[in-house]
Amino acid sequence: MIRAEIHQINGIGPVLFERSRRAKHLNISLKPFKNVRVAVPYGVSFRAAKKFALRNKDWITKHQERIKRIEKQQKEAALKFSGTNHREAKAILVGRLEELAEAYGFFYNRVFIRNQKTRWGSCSARNNISLNIKLALLPADLRDYVLLHELTHTRIKNHSPEFWAELDRYVGDARMLRKKLNRCELIS
Repeated sequence: MIRAEIHQINGIGPVLFERSRRAKHLNISLKPFKNVRVAVPYGVSFRAAKKFALRNKDWITKHQERIKRIEKQQKEAALKFSGTNHREAKAILVGRLEELAEAYGFFYNRVFIRNQKTRWGSCSARNNISLNIKLALLPADLRDYVLLHELTHTRIKNHSPEFWAELDRYVGDARMLRKKLNRCELIS
């Protein structure tokens, strides 16, 4: 059985049609620096999936415009953080992470600053924190939200209601800040 096919669709470009065990319905996704992807559940033909993509062509092209803006912003941000700016951003982020950890009694292992395309930050099982260099471009409240989000993961390793309640203790309304962060078009 074929697992994936790529088809050129006029007005959209290359579209990856990929079998998915997890998909229950046909699902279209767009991500920066990747082709349009259609998740195809077992039991649905690639032909039906292509028709589905064609029916949703307007939706796809609308979102492709947004993705192009995000890609442009990410490229510009990457240029801003070359050379000495990388050191400045790292100093800002690590310094603030240390301040917040000390203020709220968090302990973490190591910190990595990376130029990531899809994540603002992450926390490993060993409490190593990885931060996106583009955090330095965010307003202070959103930067602190991401830093405290990752620090909270040093105590609670999931996104359970307990996690969100704990994070709320440090940032106020965590879900509102999360929505505000999701509207930032450096990363979606």
